Amino acid sequence: MITLLFFAHLQEAIGEERVVLPNVPQTVNALKQEVEKRYHIDLKQVMVAVNEEYARDDQTLQPGDIVAFIPPVSGG
Repeated sequence: MITLLFFAHLQEAIGEERVVLPNVPQTVNALKQEVEKRYHIDLKQVMVAVNEEYARDDQTLQPGDIVAFIPPVSGG
């Protein structure tokens, strides 16, 4: 089981701030593909953090991980 956290417009698109997945995809990239397919969203420009550290697409996931999807932000 892993926990997914969504921020900003992703949270609005999915309708949840937190989702728990019972199955653990092997990599961040596999997880992104699963989330894109399940929720019909585009994660190409989204940063991913695993256990509060930015992660690359090839990072392996483990049961109990907390994965945050962080969209780009703009400020002024």
